[in-house]
Amino acid sequence: MTRTWQITDVTEAAGARIAAARLAAACGVPALERSRLAATLGAQLRLCLTKGGAWRLTLTTGPADGAGAESGEYVLHAVVTPSPDAAAAGEPPWRVTVPCPEPAPESAAGTAADDAAGLAEALLGADEDTALVLERLSEQEDLVEFHREELHQTNQGVVALHAELDAAGRAQREAFAAERKARTEAENARRRLTFLADASAVLTASLDHHEIVRRLPELLVPEYAASVDVWLFEQDDGTAGPAHPAAAVVAARTGRPQYAAPHPGGLPGVQDQPPSALDPERPALCIPLPTRQAPLGVVTLSPPGERWDPDDAVMLVELTRRASIAIDHAQRYQHNRDIAETLQRALLTDLPSPAGLGLAARYLPATHGLNIGGDWYDAFRQPDGGVITVVGDVTGHGLRAAVMMSQLRTALRAYAVDGGSPGRLLTRLHTFLHHLQPDLFATAVIARFHPDEPTLTWAAAGHPPPVLRTPDGRVRILDDKPGAMLGIPLQQEIADHSVPLAPGSTLALYTDGLVERRAQGIDPGIERLAEALGSFATPRLESDLEGSADELLRPLLSDSERDDDVCLLLCHLRGPA
Repeated sequence: MTRTWQITDVTEAAGARIAAARLAAACGVPALERSRLAATLGAQLRLCLTKGGAWRLTLTTGPADGAGAESGEYVLHAVVTPSPDAAAAGEPPWRVTVPCPEPAPESAAGTAADDAAGLAEALLGADEDTALVLERLSEQEDLVEFHREELHQTNQGVVALHAELDAAGRAQREAFAAERKARTEAENARRRLTFLADASAVLTASLDHHEIVRRLPELLVPEYAASVDVWLFEQDDGTAGPAHPAAAVVAARTGRPQYAAPHPGGLPGVQDQPPSALDPERPALCIPLPTRQAPLGVVTLSPPGERWDPDDAVMLVELTRRASIAIDHAQRYQHNRDIAETLQRALLTDLPSPAGLGLAARYLPATHGLNIGGDWYDAFRQPDGGVITVVGDVTGHGLRAAVMMSQLRTALRAYAVDGGSPGRLLTRLHTFLHHLQPDLFATAVIARFHPDEPTLTWAAAGHPPPVLRTPDGRVRILDDKPGAMLGIPLQQEIADHSVPLAPGSTLALYTDGLVERRAQGIDPGIERLAEALGSFATPRLESDLEGSADELLRPLLSDSERDDDVCLLLCHLRGPA
């Protein structure tokens, strides 16, 4: 269906617009689309009237292009073209197409109403459409405002999220930096503690304070100090020595670490002093060597760089304290060792020189601990002309064992004055020790020589057996049943044993330190002693018993470390001249 309107003035244009709106309403075009069509068509018609001339509006309704009527798809075409004789002839037509839900009825008005009632009705209809459009527009504005608010809130959330992410990133970076710093500090602390432990082990391993003083600079240079000077007060003998910084003197007087430099060091627990007059440009850290009474000296260090790290300075103060303890212990040990050696020499008396009997003794202290123990040897005459020789060993080590050994030796000499065989003397020593020191024990072997008797009488109490070399070079281990250790809570009568003794015979009495080794036991050592004693020739023993004693010890003590004292007493019965 096609309808055409001629338009030359505004009244015809208004009528054509009204007719197009009515046709669109008849075709079921929604009010919003209908209003859009009317507004668009009205704007175009106003433009045409402005240009002048005659114009033609053509409205066509029908099925959509390519679709049949049975498809239910319809459209409304509006075309505005100029008349052939108009001034705007040749201008391209204006077109608009609107989908229609239903076809245009045949009763749809073909002409626009030109009466007042029709125009009023059309105006009211247009107002209804406009009101509907405005309502829809208001809804859209509300929807737009709602979405704008949502967008604003979303933007605020995004901004807040970005702020939170930025804060989280900054916190993460700070956490990473703190973690790296903590890891670095922990690694440095571990390095310092490891060095402190290793250096302490080195310093405390020696009991020679001169060695400790020598090792201290080797440990600190060059990582923790460029130079180290150890000033021990006991080394000052009144002679002029090297000059020391004033800060070292202050450290010695106050017992507190001092730092002398042109600028404050800021070291914890260290007092700042003016720079040293000896070297004003060189910082010096002066740390006293503390003890309970007074400092032993002062350690003066110069930094490996411009200055020390505060934690390094704390470590250096602690290491110096440990070095002071090691030096103090070493000096005390040296002092006690000197006392022990003096006491030991006083306890080991000179041997007698009885006619027809040669005696040679050797005593070697253990290489660990104080050089004093419970091993002893002795030889003395009895009133009847016999000679008692004894080697004993008090359990334990140190001053207590040495004092007990001295008491046993004195008691043995006192008992021997009244006479008595070796077994009887050991029995009396057993009773004496048990009542005097119930928690101390001892072993001993006693051999008795008498110029009028061609026999050797001996007895042992828990002691290694004597070794006898006969003049023909044969060696016999006198391992007859011995008594139990002296001092154990047991009543015992220690038996005597006798063996023929020819001139030229040699008897070896000894302690277990000579023959016993932890990995081998005592029996292999006794066999080695017997073999070594048998290797000597009788003339050598006759002429040089002292040298023979030294030569006998040499193969048996090839190892330099001894865990126990060593005592050896050689008794050689001289042959006829």
